[in-house]
Amino acid sequence: MKKVIPLQSSDDKMYMQIQRKTLAQEVAERLIQGITDEEYAVGDKLPTEPELMKIYGVGRSSIREAIKILSIKGVLSVQQGVGTFVTSKNIQESLETQINKAEFNEVYEVRSLLDSKIAARAAVHRSEKELKTIKMYLDLRNKSAEENQALECYQADISFHISIAEACGNNLLKEIYKIASKHILRTFEISHNNNTDSFKLSQKIHADLYSSIENKDPENAARIAQLIVDRVY
Repeated sequence: MKKVIPLQSSDDKMYMQIQRKTLAQEVAERLIQGITDEEYAVGDKLPTEPELMKIYGVGRSSIREAIKILSIKGVLSVQQGVGTFVTSKNIQESLETQINKAEFNEVYEVRSLLDSKIAARAAVHRSEKELKTIKMYLDLRNKSAEENQALECYQADISFHISIAEACGNNLLKEIYKIASKHILRTFEISHNNNTDSFKLSQKIHADLYSSIENKDPENAARIAQLIVDRVY
C-alpha cells in the first residue's frame, strides 16, 4: 500500500473537532482516488478503522463519516462484524457537486422552472411564521435597494425567494431550489455591477408575489413568479 500523507496530526483534537466535516470529505476523496488508481479494487476489504486513522492522521469519527459518505454513494459496503468492502468504482456525484460544475445559464434555468410551482405551493402551504419570514426579506430587499447597499440587496432578494421555497411544503423542491440559489449571488455581483436600480424597479412585483402568497392565491402566485422569472416588469 502506498504511503499517504496525513491530513492532520491525530493529537490535534480541537482542530479535528472544528474541521471534522472537512476532514471526512478529504478522507473520502483520498479513498475515491485510491479506488480510481486501483489501490483498492472492487471486492477488496478496506483496512480497519485504526489502520485508516493512522494512514490519514485523523480521528475515528472522521473515518466513519468518510465511509458513510462513500456508502451513500454506493462505493463502499459496510458489513457489520466483517469489514468495509469496495463495491463500485462508479462515483455518483451529488446534486450540489453537479450544480457547482454547471454553467450559470443551466443553474438559472433549473431555478426558473421551479419558481412558479414553488410559489403556488407556498400560497397553499405557508404558515404564519413562514409568511413573516418572507415579509422580512421583502422589506430588507426594499430597504437595501433604496439605500444602494448592493450586496445586502442581492442577498435579501435570494433569501426572499428561498424563504418562499421553505414554505412550499415539499422538502425535495425546497432543497433543489436552495442549492441552485447558492450560485445566483456571484452572478448578481457581476451582472448588476453593485447597482440596485433594477431591484428598486422590481420591488412592486415582488410585493405582489408576497400578497398572493399571503392571500393564499396559488394561481396568481404562480403567474407573478413566472413574470419575475421572465423579467416582465
